[in-house]
Amino acid sequence: MILQDTIVALATPSGAGAIAVIRVSGKNAIKVAEEVFESVKGKKLTKQKTHTLHLGHIVDGDRVIDQVLTSLFKGPNSYTGEDTVEISCHGSTFIQQQIIQLLLRKGCKMAQAGEFTMRAFLNGKLDLSQAEAVADLIASDNEASHQIAMQQMRGGFSSEIAKLREELLNFASLIELELDFSEEDVEFADRTQFRELIQRIEFVLKRLIDSFAVGNVIKNGIPVAIVGEPNVGKSTLLNALLNEERAIVSEIAGTTRDTIEDELVIDGIGFRFIDTAGIRETKDVVESIGIQKTFEKIEAAQVVIYLIDGGKLNESTLEKIKVEVEKLKNQYPLKPLLVVCNKRDLLSEEQITSCQTYIPELLFMSAKEKEGVEGLKDSLLSFVNTGALRNNETIVTNTRHYDALLKALEEIEKVKWGLQTNISADLMAIDIRQALYYFGEITGQVSNDELLGNIFANFCIGK
Repeated sequence: MILQDTIVALATPSGAGAIAVIRVSGKNAIKVAEEVFESVKGKKLTKQKTHTLHLGHIVDGDRVIDQVLTSLFKGPNSYTGEDTVEISCHGSTFIQQQIIQLLLRKGCKMAQAGEFTMRAFLNGKLDLSQAEAVADLIASDNEASHQIAMQQMRGGFSSEIAKLREELLNFASLIELELDFSEEDVEFADRTQFRELIQRIEFVLKRLIDSFAVGNVIKNGIPVAIVGEPNVGKSTLLNALLNEERAIVSEIAGTTRDTIEDELVIDGIGFRFIDTAGIRETKDVVESIGIQKTFEKIEAAQVVIYLIDGGKLNESTLEKIKVEVEKLKNQYPLKPLLVVCNKRDLLSEEQITSCQTYIPELLFMSAKEKEGVEGLKDSLLSFVNTGALRNNETIVTNTRHYDALLKALEEIEKVKWGLQTNISADLMAIDIRQALYYFGEITGQVSNDELLGNIFANFCIGK
């Protein structure tokens, strides 16, 4: 990637539409745009002010390609920090390609994935965690993931890390200074204040690390496996939750032979529901494969809904269900388990009370009549700690950040142990340097080409 190049790419999704935006950035962006743009008022782009719009035509010699609106952003007051031109043209794929090919012939290079945002990072417009938040913002498909990405892009996470790093760096400087006067046995760093800082850093790091569990499910959605015996209404439940006929429903046991997945946003949180094949003894080879996949999906899920048929309940079946529920709890002790009795409309109040004596946590609903669906949604939401989200606290969603925070905490705990045992300043300085290194990795104060390449390769072209 050569930052001296002027780059071009389609900034809007590929395909036909009402309009398309073609973005050009680099030291020659305005000059190149001027060569292909004719203003309706005869203006020259190189002589115009930044942050202005200009109506005109894109021309290739005597040939007019399209009427366009050109936006001008002069560096450093642009997204990339460089001179940037955005051409809004009609959304024909032919027109898009004609304009891009013309700009390439005029000396532009096609932008690589994420190159505009990488230039923004390298030019100091964003730090690395903010740049990564741009990709998260584009990928956000529910309110919660959007809120987290916006907070990170505004620098909420970065500022918290940067402040801790700055305070630690100040003490590190004093510790390093002590090494220069080691023969005189002096202490420049107040050990009491240093202990307080280390405790505060440790507290913040643990809070951020703990938030990853919530952040990860909000970003990627919460996988929920719907399991149970054949023909208890799993597919009907999936259809009721999604409010559409997503899964095939029939009276024939074993209709669902493969897993069916779909997503639903409940109160801003994404849930990924997985309708699985019914669990039973079978000689059908295809159905057996589906049942095996059911257990694989239970392993991958974070919440399990165990569905039972209310129309077939009696003392014998309730005892059997109770055993199956206990088996699931023992097999997956860390997974929240919702035991749901479907076909509530077939049960009397007396039968419902009787069922609850066997399985107190039993939820009742009728998927076919869509009765009790909202109660089930509320139960699912109860498994997600949205308190941090509501309080606008910093939530970690990025695996790279999570890994760096874990490593930073490990080094901070070494420093804490060093303070307790009064180890020498030179050994303590090594641990402090490592902690500072991991802090810097998050915001990009410490980076390398391989790291940047891995991060920006996941971006879309044109961003």
